[in-house]
Amino acid sequence: MTEEIGFELERQRESWFGSWLRWCPTSLSLLREAEKTLLSNLKSSYRGQYVNVGCAVGNAESHIWTISLNRDSKNVPLVLLHGFGSGVGLWCLNLDSLSADRPVYAMDIIGFGRSSRPSFTKDPLEAEREFITTIELWQEKLALDKFILLGHSFGGFLAASYAIKHPERIHHLILADPWGFPERPLDVAERYKFPFWVKAIGAVLQPFNPLFIVRTAGPWGPKLLQKARPDLSRKFSGMVADTEEVIPNYLYHCNAQNPSGESAFHTLMAGFGWAKYPMIQRIDSLRKGMPMTLIYGSRSWVDHDPGFQIKYMRKDSYVDVQVILGAGHHVYADRAEVFNNLVNNIGKHVDNGTLPKLNPDAPRRNSEDSHGDAGVTLINMINVRNDDIRDESTVQADTNVSAEEDLD
Repeated sequence: MTEEIGFELERQRESWFGSWLRWCPTSLSLLREAEKTLLSNLKSSYRGQYVNVGCAVGNAESHIWTISLNRDSKNVPLVLLHGFGSGVGLWCLNLDSLSADRPVYAMDIIGFGRSSRPSFTKDPLEAEREFITTIELWQEKLALDKFILLGHSFGGFLAASYAIKHPERIHHLILADPWGFPERPLDVAERYKFPFWVKAIGAVLQPFNPLFIVRTAGPWGPKLLQKARPDLSRKFSGMVADTEEVIPNYLYHCNAQNPSGESAFHTLMAGFGWAKYPMIQRIDSLRKGMPMTLIYGSRSWVDHDPGFQIKYMRKDSYVDVQVILGAGHHVYADRAEVFNNLVNNIGKHVDNGTLPKLNPDAPRRNSEDSHGDAGVTLINMINVRNDDIRDESTVQADTNVSAEEDLD
């Protein structure tokens, strides 16, 4: 589908919720322009297209916005699934490097970004199935057949679920700071001693979608994101000009639209930081022998322990756990070069039919490098939170060695 047809689709969709957009200063045209501004920083050329996945969710046809790079390469393709509240634009620090030797496909997950925003079911397992169905229909239309699958945060949760359902598609599963893996502790109230007023606010906010405040703020929404997430803008400052405006602007237009995917995510979550059906309980259903790598940021709020649990549970399969020092939840942006090296090394081994050397078991997070347990608050749960990353460059030496090892 051409960009022109995509534009016509967007104009049609804009009219469906025009009354809401009169309060929120956003539109799908503004989102498209915000994305183009971000991706204009790429050195590589890319192709944008809508992929029709039919009536996978609801009764109307849905379209998945997709960008692709280096499609003529004969090496194994890499598919990217972004995190909650995000879109393809935030991969801008990674796309040039990751597409240097292989085709790369990045989608706006259905319900997010520029993709269709249908109404999902309110049943959590069925809503998860709808996400997975759209990914499978998407790859069928693109005839990808088999690929490396990389998912960040909520995208990591969906990537794992997809790999369980469609193992024949996956050469290597890469989960970057994945959300929704640990079980919700039974002693949440005892473990987290919140003041009464915090509990009261949490009880009031729980029925709402996670980012409802961005839309409720109306014309003040863009400034709200700009003030709330200056740290996120700084992650992209080395590549993106005027990052203090460009990044919040893109995130605002991603999340001020009809909150279709956000509502589905709300259906899947338990409290503010756990999945109703945690992936750790289902990971034993993953096909024996499927290689997987889990990449965590040492300063992230996401619990690293499930990665090491999976490594223990799947002793007969390749499971590597990498922890990048100095990186937070947005591990792909905090230490982009290290992250890209890790992923590219995996890709080279997949092309050669080999596996990378396993990283020695890293120590669990310590008090100096941790900022609390996962899923404590709404701010901790969503991708658009302050990772509280120090500015000095700290990189795990073992990670660099692993990423740059010579292939036999």
